[in-house]
Amino acid sequence: MAYKINEDCTACGTCKDECPVEAISEGDIYKIDPDVCTDCGACADVCPVEAIHPE
Repeated sequence: MAYKINEDCTACGTCKDECPVEAISEGDIYKIDPDVCTDCGACADVCPVEAIHPE
């Protein structure tokens, strides 16, 4: 089960820097590649607006 970033994302970059497998790509709203995500939750733990949740 991968994590997903919702529309509350502010594109701050905190999650991207935290991802150990580089599954997060930049954009107006960041996106997580479910094929690369290892479900570690590191991104969700650091998101300041709580925009990242398990799918």
